[in-house]
Amino acid sequence: MKHRVAGREFSRRGSHRTAMYRNLVGDLLQYERIVTTEPKAKEIRGLADRVITLSKAGSLHARRRALTMVNDKKAVDKAFGELATRYSSRNGGYTRVLKLGARPGDGASMAIIELVK
Repeated sequence: MKHRVAGREFSRRGSHRTAMYRNLVGDLLQYERIVTTEPKAKEIRGLADRVITLSKAGSLHARRRALTMVNDKKAVDKAFGELATRYSSRNGGYTRVLKLGARPGDGASMAIIELVK
């Protein structure tokens, strides 16, 4: 039984999975739209929303907490600058996941995850 076990494993060790999440969230914040598999998109949307919520606080402590979730300093700078002002009046729901269908090579379900304008 999987009581109190949340999240997906993606057949990776914990450190590899964490690095993958950090890279995906950094790319999402930098490019504002990425194409990935549907489970990965669903897994990172909460992390991306958390980083944007921290960026709205704007404090040094919030910036350091965001840097623990994202590897890319430029992406965090963009979140604390441009994205914080864009979403200042919005209370959550900063990302959108759009399903694309199956990938031709292996049939994996693909999705676009993007920041809401």
